[in-house]
Amino acid sequence: MRGQIKIILGVSAMLALGACEKGTIESWTFSEAGSFLDEGSFGNPTMNNLLVQTGQKSYVISLNERFSREIQPNINFEFNSSVLDVAAQSTLRLQADWIKQFPEVRFKVFGHTDLVGSNSYNKRLGLRRARAAVNFLVSQGISRSRLEAVVSYGESRPVVATETRERRNRRTITEVSGFVKNAPQLLNGKYAEVVFREYIASGAPASDLALYGSISAE
Repeated sequence: MRGQIKIILGVSAMLALGACEKGTIESWTFSEAGSFLDEGSFGNPTMNNLLVQTGQKSYVISLNERFSREIQPNINFEFNSSVLDVAAQSTLRLQADWIKQFPEVRFKVFGHTDLVGSNSYNKRLGLRRARAAVNFLVSQGISRSRLEAVVSYGESRPVVATETRERRNRRTITEVSGFVKNAPQLLNGKYAEVVFREYIASGAPASDLALYGSISAE
C-alpha cells in the first residue's frame, strides 16, 4: 500500500513539474496582472512584485494590447531576406508614429523565420530581420535606447507549422516591453491623464492644436 502511495505521489510531482515547465513568459499577457512570477533569479520576483504593486505591469499589458489593436504589430519578409519591402516600411512608419506618442515606453522587436534551413542559420536570419526593423524605426525618429532589445526566435515559433516556405512565418513583431530607465513615475493617476492628453493631441488637426493646448493648460 505504501509503495502505491509513493508511486502516486511521484507521478503527481512529475506532472506538476511538467506543467510548470510549459509556462512561458508570454503567458502573463493573457491573464490577470501579477499571475506570472519569474523565478529566474533572486531579483526577478521582487521586480515582478514592484511592477504589479505600482501598476506598471498591468499598464504595459494593456498598452501592448492597445498597440496591437490600433497598429499592425508585425511585418513580413521575402524568403531568406531581411530587406524591408514597401509594405513593411509603410507599417513601420505607422508603428513609429504610434510609438512617438509614448516617450516613456520601451519596445522590443522579435525576429522570426519559416522552418526552411538550419535552426542556427534561421536564428541569425531572425536577428537580421529584427535589426532591420529597429534601424528603420530609428530612422523615423525613435531613440534606439527605447528599443530595449532585439530578439530572434528563429524558426521556433511559427504561425503556420509547415516545413515549406511560408511568408506568414517570416516576420518581425513589435511589442510594448516596459518603461524607459528613470522615466517619471506618474502612476498615481496622473500618468493615464498625460498619455490620454498626448494621444488626443496627436490626432487633432493643426488648426485645433492651439485651442486644445489652451484648454489642457487649465
